[in-house]
Amino acid sequence: MKRRDFLKTVGFGAASLTLPGCQDTFLRSPKPFADKPNIIYILADDLGYGDLGCYGQKNIKTPHLDRLAAEGIKFTDHYAGSTVCAPSRCVLMTGLHTGHAYVRGNRSTKPMGQTPLPPDSVTVADLMKNDGYTTGLIGKWGLGGPGSTGRPNKQGFDYFFGYLCQGHAHNYYPEFLFRNDERIPLKNKIAKPRPNGSGVATEKIEYSHDLFAKEALQFVQTHRQQPFFLCLTLTIPHANNEAGKKGMEVPDYGIYKNKDWPDPQKGAAAMISRMDSDIGKLMSLLKKLNLDDNTLVMFSSDNGPHHEGGNDPDFHNSNGPLRGIKRDLYEGGIRVPMIARWPNKIKPGSTTAHISAFWDFLPTCCDLAGIQSPDGIDGISFLPELLGQSQKQKQHKFMYWEFHEKQIKQAVRMGPWKVVHFVDQNKTELYNLNSDLSEKHNIADQHPEILAQIQYYLKTARTQSKFWPIPKA
Repeated sequence: MKRRDFLKTVGFGAASLTLPGCQDTFLRSPKPFADKPNIIYILADDLGYGDLGCYGQKNIKTPHLDRLAAEGIKFTDHYAGSTVCAPSRCVLMTGLHTGHAYVRGNRSTKPMGQTPLPPDSVTVADLMKNDGYTTGLIGKWGLGGPGSTGRPNKQGFDYFFGYLCQGHAHNYYPEFLFRNDERIPLKNKIAKPRPNGSGVATEKIEYSHDLFAKEALQFVQTHRQQPFFLCLTLTIPHANNEAGKKGMEVPDYGIYKNKDWPDPQKGAAAMISRMDSDIGKLMSLLKKLNLDDNTLVMFSSDNGPHHEGGNDPDFHNSNGPLRGIKRDLYEGGIRVPMIARWPNKIKPGSTTAHISAFWDFLPTCCDLAGIQSPDGIDGISFLPELLGQSQKQKQHKFMYWEFHEKQIKQAVRMGPWKVVHFVDQNKTELYNLNSDLSEKHNIADQHPEILAQIQYYLKTARTQSKFWPIPKA
């Protein structure tokens, strides 16, 4: 029996037992909280480590996210699952890093969508739904197109509204979006629609981000009487990459309209501030509904900043002190903001250097709900760190990433040490992040013993993938 089917057939009460002929499938369940907290996870798209005021941004105004950090905890050493969209989201959903995850790259399928999650996947939404949470995903998915095994309603989400396909999401004024499995027409008019439904909007009426913000408020309103788990996966500040129309697409430049900046830089700033404002509205609603104290809100980004659509990540210092951007395995491509707020549980104004990543999200949610985490995942719950119990917080021995566009790259972090390995060139770079956060000085020849440890992990940290193979040395 597939693990996913096993969950749905017997439920978690029976799942904790050792069945004849089977090993224990799950870890011991933690003690649940008296009231299961609501969980809202907000994911920006291509937002850099330095794009928020609370992470050092000077040009772009993000008062609501800055307040979120002031009222909660800010992670300085948090990592995305990958350096591009689909694999990063797969890691977030499954608790498996890109050496073990099923989706390890942005691989498109026809007629629409990316490589779908297989039916036996166990996602964080599966686990929460099986424990009585109402689960929702609003925004961008990218882990399975229409009719595939990977679409959200087949992967644990009770409700979905947004883009199934990342290519479709490149247009902020699409002709349609999906509500669950149904295409919902919008008022935008598309010139020369392509077979997969994408195209360039010529009549711009409904901005998709605004629809997502509205849907998120409605989801909270509708499900306020029961525990809910909401993933709000926004597309801001991703560029509009549709053929014939490229740019940082936003209805207006807002407070930046009179700045002496190039239009793409006005657009990037306006997008981020628009997102920030909508997050402020969501936080206000939680207070209005008296859900504030029992709702954990987390915010992060799926990878580092980009240079598409005319955007210049250096203009606003979007990667802060870090080297690299989206599609790099240097810190700027994978280290991302991470903020968490939970009144009376998380100490306001906290900062932590705990090394964590997207694959830790699933076990953290399980700890929050008081349910078992699946065996065999790569993640470690960071709930103790959230609660100020650093002495109880488990640590990763190694962190691992791989990336397969144009050339195959791997990266490992071990404590302060960071390796970037270029497989095709058989080239390995070593950095000490404590003394060289910007990864300017390759010291691989100075620390052969450290390099040997990490190179061993590079060879053992992954399983082979038919879609994303790495040749054996």
